[in-house]
Amino acid sequence: MHSKKLIFWFDELGKEHNDIVGKKCANLGEMARMGLAVPPGFAIPIDMYREFIKETGAEDEMSSYIKEFGEAKGAAIQVFEEMSENLRGMIEGKEMLPPLRECIASYYTELCNKTGTENVAVSVRSAGTESRPGMFETYLNVRGIEGVLEKVKKVWASAFTPRAIAFRVNKGLPILGDELGVAVPKMVNARASGIAFTVNPVDGDSSKITIEANWGLGEGVVCGAESVDLFEVNKNTLEIASKRAGNKRRGVFYKETGADWADIPAKIQRMPCISDKEIIEIARVAKSAEEFLESPQDMEWAIDQDVDFPQNIFWVQTRPAKVASRKVDSPTNHIADLMAKKFRGF
Repeated sequence: MHSKKLIFWFDELGKEHNDIVGKKCANLGEMARMGLAVPPGFAIPIDMYREFIKETGAEDEMSSYIKEFGEAKGAAIQVFEEMSENLRGMIEGKEMLPPLRECIASYYTELCNKTGTENVAVSVRSAGTESRPGMFETYLNVRGIEGVLEKVKKVWASAFTPRAIAFRVNKGLPILGDELGVAVPKMVNARASGIAFTVNPVDGDSSKITIEANWGLGEGVVCGAESVDLFEVNKNTLEIASKRAGNKRRGVFYKETGADWADIPAKIQRMPCISDKEIIEIARVAKSAEEFLESPQDMEWAIDQDVDFPQNIFWVQTRPAKVASRKVDSPTNHIADLMAKKFRGF
């Protein structure tokens, strides 16, 4: 086993590292280069996964299993569920190798020191070299090195969810083809989160910036399951053009460990979850990102309730925006529709 140090801080990365750490991690590094406020964190490259499966014997086990399994194209979902259970078990059942454990632990400890927080809460997110929205797993509000190590293995193993296996099989891709890097950013203690589109994803209007928001964590917006706040900002003047407070009955919030859907108190359900100055600042940064990247952007942000404005706005994703080819109900529904098409894309 080589002794090369495998982990990177986000601010050491850029788009040229896509094939090393995965798109999400490279993207976070690129955002940091742009001067966006990105939560501090580190990237576990794909080579660490490769080293793990090779040295633990999981690679040989998975390869043998796939050969014995035979042709799976056109198989029923039960077949993919069986394959998933077995392949994921071959990864999750192995102990983390001591050198890898020490390397991950040293970065997590330094992140705790940087943030001044013992057992700082992080998310553990998948980062493949190709975009597969919603296909792999993310774990929120993970605390302590043992929790991080466990969730890193679970993210690696999530390359073999039934949906991910079915996608690859029916696209003619190798079953073992998706190898994942892992992003480990500090969790934002989010009062509210949302999406900013620099082009309207429904009608293609590029004169306004569309912002959707909900109380709590961003998963409460991206999945499109609940009514959310909708704001439009004139891109040229950065003046608020329209505001609509949604009936936000549920959102995603921290639990003691992890996060889950919870009811939003009735008194704030119809209250805008971000202020006018936050709306304008989100729009300003989104506009500058569009100009820097020279294309319309679809950006995810979160507002940290422990930090004062404007330093409280953190950016956790930006990607080229897509415009619907047919009319849908709202930008959030458009995102859900795109995700569903990805899931049904085999």
